[in-house]
Amino acid sequence: MPLKWVFHWQPNAGTTVNSQMLTEVSQCAESINGVKEGRWKATLTFYKPMFRADQAVPAEYPRDFLGISLPEQPNRYYFIIRSQKIVLEADSSIQMIMEKLQSYKSRVSLTFEGFQYQLGDFQLRVGKVAPSASENLRGIVLEVEYLPLSSMEKSRQILDGFVEIWQEAMSKRSLPGHFMHIEPNFAEFGLSDHYTSQHTAVQYATVMAQLISAVQTAQAVRN
Repeated sequence: MPLKWVFHWQPNAGTTVNSQMLTEVSQCAESINGVKEGRWKATLTFYKPMFRADQAVPAEYPRDFLGISLPEQPNRYYFIIRSQKIVLEADSSIQMIMEKLQSYKSRVSLTFEGFQYQLGDFQLRVGKVAPSASENLRGIVLEVEYLPLSSMEKSRQILDGFVEIWQEAMSKRSLPGHFMHIEPNFAEFGLSDHYTSQHTAVQYATVMAQLISAVQTAQAVRN
């Protein structure tokens, strides 16, 4: 599978993400000759165990985990248990099974949705982050996918070069913030140098943690 990096938008202190920023980021992709190819969508869900208030959660039960559906793997579903550094791949029907078992319940779902662009050997996905039941913008994500290679080590220099071009194009727009890429320690999740969809799932879990942290920081500043 081609290697990809997932970035999230980090607004400057005292500013919040808005739809105009998203429009400008999309225009930036077109300004470097990205060809719009259509829409994309991924959904990330935060699950908690279903126990009565007077029940203790057994030690072997994860207190929470994430589930994610990815557009490039419509028949698969991915689970990330961050506390135990576990990532699992299952058939997409597992979501219906979980609903029937009622052992874990969906607490929050975030939708990542936007446009896809082709730029030579690169594929870009620019999208908003919003709660699934709301249009309230929570963040912006950027996926950069390098199609010829699936080795992270071999692709790193090429991706670094592309990111420099992207950052230069973004700097001309004077937006109050910048894109950040925090690479997880994939080895902790038992993942190798050969890129897979499980790597993507772990990256989205990292992005979600960063978004939550940013929202909490902004709330603390306002208070």
